Amino acid sequence: MSNPILVTRSSMPSLNEYVDEIKDIFDSHWMTNMGVKHQELEKKLKELLEVEGVQLMVNGHMALELGIQAMNLTGEVITTPYTFASTTHAIVRNGLEPVFCDIDPKTYTMDVSKIEELITDRTSAIMPVHVYGNICNIEEIERIARKYSLKVIYDAAHTFGETYKGKSIAQFGDASMFSFHATKAFNTIEGGAVAYHNSEYGLDLARLKNFGIRNEELVDYVGSNAKMNEFSAAMGLCNLRHLDEEIEKRHKVYDAYRSGLAGVEGLHIFEVQKDVTSNYAYFPIVVDENVYGHTRNELKNILEEHGIFSRKYFYPLTSAFDCYHGKYDVNKTPIALHYSKRVLALPMYSDLALEDVSKICNIIIEFAN
Repeated sequence: MSNPILVTRSSMPSLNEYVDEIKDIFDSHWMTNMGVKHQELEKKLKELLEVEGVQLMVNGHMALELGIQAMNLTGEVITTPYTFASTTHAIVRNGLEPVFCDIDPKTYTMDVSKIEELITDRTSAIMPVHVYGNICNIEEIERIARKYSLKVIYDAAHTFGETYKGKSIAQFGDASMFSFHATKAFNTIEGGAVAYHNSEYGLDLARLKNFGIRNEELVDYVGSNAKMNEFSAAMGLCNLRHLDEEIEKRHKVYDAYRSGLAGVEGLHIFEVQKDVTSNYAYFPIVVDENVYGHTRNELKNILEEHGIFSRKYFYPLTSAFDCYHGKYDVNKTPIALHYSKRVLALPMYSDLALEDVSKICNIIIEFAN
């Protein structure tokens, strides 16, 4: 197959820019343990996200897992099954019980009207997930959390660089986790971060990611090892310089898709929310097989026959994973179940050629006909 179009592709600086950034690493031989690059990237991210502090991690999952652990949660955490595996696994690996809330059919985020009925005397937190760049109903989640004295930690893996009503998305909740995986709008090759507002919480995170070490002789926490290395931080520093450019390129791809697929019956097209500045990280469509004439899976297959790789994102629901077999009833979240069978994420990355977008749209239109 010649020149396949993948569902995503990593954004990278020029080789010369990255080499320039890592030269002093070779001079100093300081490759890890919160070196100069690590410290500089944390500082820049703190400024960008407008928060009290940022703790860089080796990846987004460890950021989420340790972010939960640093809150000393117990019992149950209300979350959504319409998410990547990491969200649910991070809860379970902390010895907590996920309680699944259904999603809103317009945003694919947690349906806030169903949260309170799930709260019990064992509930300690809410973990909502911003999905495809759509953000949760922040105001209502905040009201509920205050009413029941619950912690809120956002899985914000999809929303780096976004704002809501002019404020950084990281300003909401007790903490937000961001993924800097190679496929994200902003990447550090592998990486992640927790953004937070409480310095004591930040100290706990710092200890957790470095074996609980406070100084050379004091280890007062049973910690893990989740430090970001200097080469990843250097990639982050390079990519951060181009973040606005990256998002603008994605915006053009988004506009091309919307224009190319406008009016196709049986397809619901992703729309940016009011008051949100999007990072255009994904372009999902919802396939109504009764109107479009084909299922989501059939459309995915026909695209693959043309060398175009899309993704059933998210499928299956995390509550349906084999590792949780028999524990959760997917029918208790029927809206999430419905969309898990119908959403298809089309190829989306900053360097996706607009003629390739046109090609993808034409195949989707022709298949409908």
